[in-house]
Amino acid sequence: MVYDVAILGAGASGLMAAAWLNANSDLHVCVVEGNENAGAKIRISGGGKCNLTNVRVSPRHYLGDETLVRHVLEGFDEKELLSWVRRHGCRPVVRKGRYYFCPNSAQELIDILLRVSKRSRFFYRESIRSVGKNGNRFCIETSHGKHEADRVIVATGGVSFASVGATDIGRRIAESFGMETVPFRPALAGLTLQKAQFWMKALSGVSFPVRIRVSDRMIEEDMLFAHRGISGPAVLSASLYWEKGPIVIDFLGGRKLEAILKRGGNRKLSTALPLPRRFVGAFLEQIGLADVPCSSLNEAQRNVLGQLSDYRFAPAGTFGFSRAEVSKGGVAAKELSVPSCESRKVEGLYFVGETVDVTGELGGYNFQWAFASAVAASRAVIDRQ
Repeated sequence: MVYDVAILGAGASGLMAAAWLNANSDLHVCVVEGNENAGAKIRISGGGKCNLTNVRVSPRHYLGDETLVRHVLEGFDEKELLSWVRRHGCRPVVRKGRYYFCPNSAQELIDILLRVSKRSRFFYRESIRSVGKNGNRFCIETSHGKHEADRVIVATGGVSFASVGATDIGRRIAESFGMETVPFRPALAGLTLQKAQFWMKALSGVSFPVRIRVSDRMIEEDMLFAHRGISGPAVLSASLYWEKGPIVIDFLGGRKLEAILKRGGNRKLSTALPLPRRFVGAFLEQIGLADVPCSSLNEAQRNVLGQLSDYRFAPAGTFGFSRAEVSKGGVAAKELSVPSCESRKVEGLYFVGETVDVTGELGGYNFQWAFASAVAASRAVIDRQ
C-alpha cells in the first residue's frame, strides 16, 4: 500500500503529527517506530508525569534559529496545546508556578495521542534503515521491509536516551538528501568540574536556588551538587548554552551580600548567610576565610567573600549523552521552510521535534517544540492535499 503520509518515529512529535492528520484530514497515514510501543521517552519524562509545557514559552527559551522557532510556536503555542489536551480529557497541573505536568502519569498523554491517531497504521519494532525518493514517491526501508508514501515527516528525535531506542537516523536521512546538519551534542546535562572545583564534590546532595550566567543568558533555578559535578534544573538549562569557557554562578540567587552582612551583625557567617551550612563551610574553606562574625570582616575579606555572587570557572565538560535530557544539533534550520519545517531541497519531506537543530531549556520547552513543529508540518501537508 502507498500511504499519503509516512511518519518516522512514534515519540511526542510523531504522535502529535499522526493525531493532527487523523483529526483534520482523511489522509492515509502510517507511523514507523523502532520500539515495541509508542511514546517511550514521554513515558519516562518528568519523573513519569511528563512536563509537557510551561506557563511562559517564547523563543528566548530556545537555542536555535529565532525566526523558525517564533513562527512555529506562534502557530501552536502553550495555550493551544493545553486547550487541545484538556479537550481530550487530560487536565495538566502546574508545579512551582510554571511547569505543566500530567495530573497522574505520562501515560495519560500517550493514550490521548494514540486514541486521536487511531486511524493511522502503526508499524512497531521496525528500525528505519534509509529513505529514498523516486519521482514524487518516497521509499522507506526498514528492518522488516519497505513502505511507500507521497510525503514523509521525520520525527525520529535525537540521540539522548539510547536506552529507549534513540538513534541519529533523522540526521542521516537529511544528509542523504544533501541537507546540512549540525552534529548532536549532549544538552540539559550536568557539568563536570576542573580540579580547582573538586571541593564541590563533597557537597553531593546539597541543593538551593542560584543564578547562572552563561553566554548572554541568565538562568534562575535550583542547583544540585552531585558526585560527578553540578546538576539540577539551573545547571541543566545552563548546559544548553555552554560550549566551552567560563560560567558565572551567583550562589546568593540575586540577594545582595552587603545587605546580608549588615543584617548579620555579630552573627557568624555560617548562620548569617541564607545558604545551607554544609555549603557555607566548604566555600569558606575554599576561599581561605574563617567562620567569623559578619561585623569583623575587613574590606579585603568582604571582597574575597564577594565570590559568593560572582563565582567564575570553566566546566571540564558535561555528564554526556547517557545523562542528557535531550540532544542539541540536528537538521540545520536554514534547510527548512518557515513555518512548515519542510525541506527546501526535497518537496514533501519534513523534519520536526528534536530532529531539528532547535533545543529548549528544561521546563517543558522541548515537548512544546515537538508538538508545535508537528502541528506546523501537519498543517502544511493538509494544505497541500
